[in-house]
Amino acid sequence: MASPARSSPIVFSGVASFTGDVSSQMPDPNSQTASAAGSFQGEGLLAGTAGGFPEVDGGSGSEAEFGFQRPEFGREALVGTVQVYDRHVFLCYKSPNVWPSHVEAAESDRLPRLLFAALKARKGDMKKRTRLTICEGEDGIDSSNGDVLIFPDMIIYRKLTHFDIDTFVEEVLVKDNEWLPGAAEPLTGSFVFICAHQSRDRRCGVCGPALVKKFREEITLHGLEGQVSVRPCSHVGGHKYAGNVIIFSPNINGKITGHWYGYVSPDDVPTLLEQHVGKGEIVDHLWRGQMGLSEEDQKNAHNLRLLQNSGMVQNTAKEFIQTTGTDGVVNGSMAVVGGCCQRTGNIRCCHGMPPIEKPENDQIGKQETQEVEQKKSKKETKAASSKAASCTRKICAMPTWFESWEREDTYAALAVVAAIASVAVAYSCYRQLR
Repeated sequence: MASPARSSPIVFSGVASFTGDVSSQMPDPNSQTASAAGSFQGEGLLAGTAGGFPEVDGGSGSEAEFGFQRPEFGREALVGTVQVYDRHVFLCYKSPNVWPSHVEAAESDRLPRLLFAALKARKGDMKKRTRLTICEGEDGIDSSNGDVLIFPDMIIYRKLTHFDIDTFVEEVLVKDNEWLPGAAEPLTGSFVFICAHQSRDRRCGVCGPALVKKFREEITLHGLEGQVSVRPCSHVGGHKYAGNVIIFSPNINGKITGHWYGYVSPDDVPTLLEQHVGKGEIVDHLWRGQMGLSEEDQKNAHNLRLLQNSGMVQNTAKEFIQTTGTDGVVNGSMAVVGGCCQRTGNIRCCHGMPPIEKPENDQIGKQETQEVEQKKSKKETKAASSKAASCTRKICAMPTWFESWEREDTYAALAVVAAIASVAVAYSCYRQLR
C-alpha cells in the first residue's frame, strides 16, 4: 500500500503550501518502474504491451492481487478523500507505458519537469489552487503532446513547448489572461480521466487500462463519440482506491464540476455514463469528492444527497438541489439546507447530519395542518348534514352553510338581531308617546 504521503496529489496554490512528494525517485513498493527516455514516437516502451498499455504480470494472479478482485477493493470509505483545489491542469504528454514513476520530476522528460518547476516556483502568486496531472498525448487525434487542458475553464492551449513555459504560467495561470502565442480553444462535452500510471502503482496499472477500454466500448456502443472523451492519466492520489476516475461534466444546472470516483470497476462504467454524464447525477457509492470542496464540505454534500434521496428532506431539499445542483455548493461553500448550516465561516454545525427537525412554518408542516383541518371539517359536515356524503376526500364540491359558518358570522348575526330589537323598542316607545 502506498502511504498517505506518497498518495498526496501534486497541488500548487497561492494560499496552500506545496504538498507533492517529488523529491524521492524511489518507486512505490507495489509499482513497476519504466524508462521514459524514448521520444514522442514511443521509444523505450516496456516489454509486452497490448492496446497501447503495458501488460502487468499478464496473468490472473495480477488481477487477483492488484485488480478489481483484490481483497481490499471497496473496503475503505471514499467520501472526503480529495484534497481541496480550484483548477486542474492536464498536460498531454506521451503515453502511460513510457511514464516514469514521477514523470513531473524525470530528467529525461523536460516538458513536464519544467512545467512542474514553474508552477512550484509561482505557487505563491496564483490566486487559484492548481493541480497538475499528465494525460496521454495522442498525435493526430483530438490532442497531442504539449497540449494543455484546463478545467473547469473548459479550454485547451495547443503545442506548449519548454521554451514557452514561463510565459504560459505567468499569463494564463498567474494573471488569468490569454497566452498570446496560441489562443485558447473552447472544450465541449464531458471529459473522463482514469489513472493508469503503472510505473507509480500496480493497482492503477491493472485497473486503469481496463476502465479506459470499457469506457471507450460503452461510448461507441451508445453513440457518444465526440460527446465524451476518455484519457488515461498519471497519478492523482489514492492508489488504494484504484480504479480512480475523474469526470468533468456539466451538472443539472449546466455548470462544469469535477468529481472524483474510486473503487470503480468495469461494471460501474454504464452507470457513470448514464447517471453522471447523461443526467448530471452523482453516483454516491463510488464518490470520493469534488473539486472546490474541502474534505468537510465533501462529507456534508454527500450526507445532504443521502437525506434527500431517502425522503427525509422533501420540498426544501428538492428546491435546494434545483437551485444549487447535486453538489450542494453555492459560491464555493456549503449552503444552508432545512435550517441546518453546513459551513459558515469558521462555524460548523450538524456534524454527522442527524435527522432534520422540520420548523412549524415550513411547507411540510403547512400541508399536514391542512390535512388535519380537512379531516376535522369532514367529520363536522358529516354530523351536520347528509349532503356531506358527496364530498371528496379533501374538500366538498358544494360546502354547506354550516361548514362555511365562521365565528365572525355569529357576531354579525347577533349584532343584526340586537339592532332589530333596538329598533323595535324605539318604535314601541314612539307609539306610546303619541
